[in-house]
Amino acid sequence: MPKEVDLNVLGQPLVPCSFDPLTGFFRDGCCKTDDNDLGRHLVCAIVTKEFLQFSLEKGNDLITPRPEFAFPGLLPGDQWCLCINRWAEAHEADCAPQIKLESTHISALKTVPLQTLEQFAVVE
Repeated sequence: MPKEVDLNVLGQPLVPCSFDPLTGFFRDGCCKTDDNDLGRHLVCAIVTKEFLQFSLEKGNDLITPRPEFAFPGLLPGDQWCLCINRWAEAHEADCAPQIKLESTHISALKTVPLQTLEQFAVVE
């Protein structure tokens, strides 16, 4: 039986988010998910200093390297699969980072409407 293809918010096959740093719940470069991903790491974001500080203040330090979890620590400009709820909180606080729609998992639409995500889309 063929493996099901993960889709992005545009209904197309999911494009990798980042291999350096290596991101994703599965550390495969993609914002894929399954029932084990309790944080729902769905949004491919380009993190900013403001967002990293916001996340730190919310109790999620994305800056400090944690080699035991294969986590390098993030710098502004890095692309990373963020938890959809954290991105939504950042949106409410006016510090949501830009995102790559083609690399953001379709499941994100259960929490944030496409029109909202499109306002933060990076145009390449």
